[in-house]
Amino acid sequence: MSEASVHLHGALACLAAIGEESRLRLYALLAEAELAVSELVTILGQSQPRVSRHLKLLLEAGLVERRREGAWAFFHAPEKGAAAALARAVLARLDAADPVLEADRGRLAEARAARAERAQEYFAEQAPIWDETRRLHAPEAEVEAAIRAAACDRAPPVRRLLDIGCGAGRMLELLAPDADSAIGVDLSAAMLGVARARVEQAGLRNVQLRQGDIYALPVERGSVDLAVIHQVLHYLDNPARALREAALTLAPGGRLIVVDFAPHHCEMLREKHEHRRLGFAVAEVEDYLRQAGLEPVAHRDLAPGDAGGDDKLIVSLWLARDARAAS
Repeated sequence: MSEASVHLHGALACLAAIGEESRLRLYALLAEAELAVSELVTILGQSQPRVSRHLKLLLEAGLVERRREGAWAFFHAPEKGAAAALARAVLARLDAADPVLEADRGRLAEARAARAERAQEYFAEQAPIWDETRRLHAPEAEVEAAIRAAACDRAPPVRRLLDIGCGAGRMLELLAPDADSAIGVDLSAAMLGVARARVEQAGLRNVQLRQGDIYALPVERGSVDLAVIHQVLHYLDNPARALREAALTLAPGGRLIVVDFAPHHCEMLREKHEHRRLGFAVAEVEDYLRQAGLEPVAHRDLAPGDAGGDDKLIVSLWLARDARAAS
């Protein structure tokens, strides 16, 4: 079969897949946002089996991608690829004032608002815990400025960013605008819900969120230019293993930023907030990084904003890189 006929076959399959009203409406929604089947059922006002049947056809045509998150599945329309280009060209020819599409967009806005409200409720429950810890260390703005400096100063462009243990998505909000694409991974579905709302509110269309274990990251090996592990290691029973797993995701020349606490004596964090480790010595983390095959490049300590003490925390930042030459 010639290359031209393959292209023709793909074009016909694409047009056949979206050449039905419900599937075209589905595609238009998924080109705007990543949505679960339950959300699509509500927006379209159709049964779950019917929506699933239409999604299956869009998946087979390569117009939609599916991402598992525990018992849930989320769908989105990819922005790259020949099929995506053709389908988006079809969308561009539609009348934006079409009443059916307008109604769909209105219900999509309602679904997003409900999602944001659920995320805010969870965030409000957790905020006192996070605030209690923040009061003990350097101002958040200072820490984030140091992270941006490590990520961006005299560094090559980031094609793919990975936030490991992304939590509420703040690192994605901070760094994803400077990347071609970004992935946030977290084990908690609730936290991913918060991150999803945050990413949407920030208008970041280049971010994917994936549920996964930090010791078995759902990310292609050797594909990441910059990975970040922000305030995660102190929760882990095996920080060295987590850094080895992170290193495996890095492309040649890729970089890893680790942010955590220096050694401290704040037992409250262990007793109330499930911290397994009360901070890390510089040499300890650098040894972990070398064991993972990475070269430590820089280290920086950020002292508390006011006078220190046993209950004050120093934030430590490490930058390491994969020593293989970038292609």
